Amino acid sequence: MTGTTAEPLLRASGVRKRFGGLVAVDGVDLHVDRGEIVGLIGPNGSGKSTMLGCVSRDLPLDGGSIEFEGRSLDRLRASRAARRGIGRTFQNVRVFPELTVRENALLARDWTTVPALGLLRGPEAATRERVAELLETTEMTRLARTPAGNLSGGQKRLLELVMALVARPRLVLLDEAASGVNPTLVQKLRQYVLTMREQERVAFLVVEHNVDFIFGLADRIVVMETGTVLAEGTPAEIRENQEVVDAYLGA
Repeated sequence: MTGTTAEPLLRASGVRKRFGGLVAVDGVDLHVDRGEIVGLIGPNGSGKSTMLGCVSRDLPLDGGSIEFEGRSLDRLRASRAARRGIGRTFQNVRVFPELTVRENALLARDWTTVPALGLLRGPEAATRERVAELLETTEMTRLARTPAGNLSGGQKRLLELVMALVARPRLVLLDEAASGVNPTLVQKLRQYVLTMREQERVAFLVVEHNVDFIFGLADRIVVMETGTVLAEGTPAEIRENQEVVDAYLGA
């Protein structure tokens, strides 16, 4: 399933990001349509996670522009971008280990604007229902009262996905969501992403090193190398691209 609207949900044009003398992202053009799943792959150090940070506004741009639903994100902080409808997970899982699974999910609704204790004391009914729904979808209801610190690595990845979805975003950025996850949970993660895309038309931009996972999930794949886009196409097209095979996929 790919988007059909003329105007993409997300459009990044000529994005550039430097860290001192290192150019991590160098003039990248990228778009995601509504309801589309786009994979972002490439060797370590190719700029994938940096690009995700630019899109989420966790990192300021050094050049180029990013538009979401036709509106510029260039001057926004990450909290404002999140309120516009962009959720994300992180390469290194970010959960509150001392809080339960349910409490982590409740905090995710408006953690950028609502004091944590206030939210836990009085979350609105709609948020409680949303969290219950997502925990059911991801088969985590039985873990709702479990401290997040007691979860396995894969379960923490699922919790982060739930947290990214609580506020009903139109786009979710997944940064190596399958990393350290056992094969059974990887397949469940894939199905949960597809389910949310179908049920709510959520689009996903996915940075991933698990090639089987991303090639079995994405509608379209963008390959980065040394901060630039090396290739773009369907999974079948990317598998047949000799430049990509030489640079990343191997023989």
